[in-house]
Amino acid sequence: MLHLRAITPKDRTDDVCGLLGESLGVTNVVVLPGAARQPVGDLVMCDVAREAVNEVIDGLRRLGLEDEGSIALERIDVSISHVAEAAEENAPGHGDDAVVWEEIDQRTEEEARFTWSFAAFLVLATMLAGIAAIIDSSILVVGAMVLGPEFGAVAAISYGLIRGDLRRIGRALGVLAAGFAVAIVVTFVCALVGRWTGVIAVDQLPAHRPQTGFVYRPDRWSFIVAVLAGAAGVLSLTAGKSSALVGVFISVTTVPAAGNVAVALALDHNGEIWGSVVQLGVNLAGMVVAGTATLLVQRAAWALVRKRRTA
Repeated sequence: MLHLRAITPKDRTDDVCGLLGESLGVTNVVVLPGAARQPVGDLVMCDVAREAVNEVIDGLRRLGLEDEGSIALERIDVSISHVAEAAEENAPGHGDDAVVWEEIDQRTEEEARFTWSFAAFLVLATMLAGIAAIIDSSILVVGAMVLGPEFGAVAAISYGLIRGDLRRIGRALGVLAAGFAVAIVVTFVCALVGRWTGVIAVDQLPAHRPQTGFVYRPDRWSFIVAVLAGAAGVLSLTAGKSSALVGVFISVTTVPAAGNVAVALALDHNGEIWGSVVQLGVNLAGMVVAGTATLLVQRAAWALVRKRRTA
């Protein structure tokens, strides 16, 4: 269940309550007349089954609450109520399968911004990946994958493609390009300093690396894994399954490839640079393709569910 809070102009409170009353997935409706001060209006609260929230938000928007009032949603961790259980049963589909499009819209909008925290996490992850390449450590590769924050921008590109939002796509591409550029440059400089000071020897990046050699040797499996990871990542975002998203991070070699580019440049292992760049591009492309396809399938599936309900 989700908790919905709406501030409504007084002349539209009855219409809002009527809309909520018509939805089978809405319960626990509370109205506090004149409670809102900024913006001025009545406060209407209710609990909504996740699978019914999209049509409720669409209805509130048609009533003008987006412009002249306010709409907010928050997750309910525990709900002890028979009427809430009935609302979930009456709503079409299943809550775990439902996509709250407004939630995805705002989440991907935030991910399509270049922030210092994004850059910091990507730099740290890429440096870990660089160390993993030098000492041929699969454990550090996994750690770098988990730490990398790039999937949010990938999801923003996928969402932008299904919405035709060129601005969001451009911003997300810029975030990825700038983030990886900064991370590679910082890791390259650190590796170069390590080489000059003797901390890193040139022969510490051997041509044969049984644990991490896959990072710069892309093949058909690289794209297949990226496609599967992209689909799983979008599903984890739309269903709110953060534990599944961690598995996605461990599956793709974007950050390890970036780290390998940096140390290969610093240690003059030019033969690995192009393969790492291709690996990075293949993984990003595979995730975008799969993420876009997954969102399209989810949108079509829920349109069919709503159509059957109204038939």
